[in-house]
Amino acid sequence: MTRSWTVANARTAVSSETARGRACLLLRIRPEAIEDYVAEHQRVWPEMLAALSAAGWRNYSLFIREADGLVVGYFEADDAEAAVAAMAGSQINARWQESMGRYFVPGTGPEFLPIYFHLA
Repeated sequence: MTRSWTVANARTAVSSETARGRACLLLRIRPEAIEDYVAEHQRVWPEMLAALSAAGWRNYSLFIREADGLVVGYFEADDAEAAVAAMAGSQINARWQESMGRYFVPGTGPEFLPIYFHLA
């Protein structure tokens, strides 16, 4: 019997331990703001970097598709969901997000993607 692959059943092909430790998200930057947005990330506040580390974020990377401002973010943590929640409750993160808000496409926010494949 051939298995029909869908996103829903492909997620089960990755162990919950692997999925718990990785996160990928999409952001949408206004194309006319890309240069300034990237420049801001060359000087992330030290207290923001410290907050990310304290919340358990590691190996955090951002990638951008300049043609339309699509940003792909990836990070690892012992528990990615808990790491996201820790940052959501952080005052420094609230200040950072407020300062970054002008760069995002209105009405959009981070979109977390499900993991469905991992090569260790």
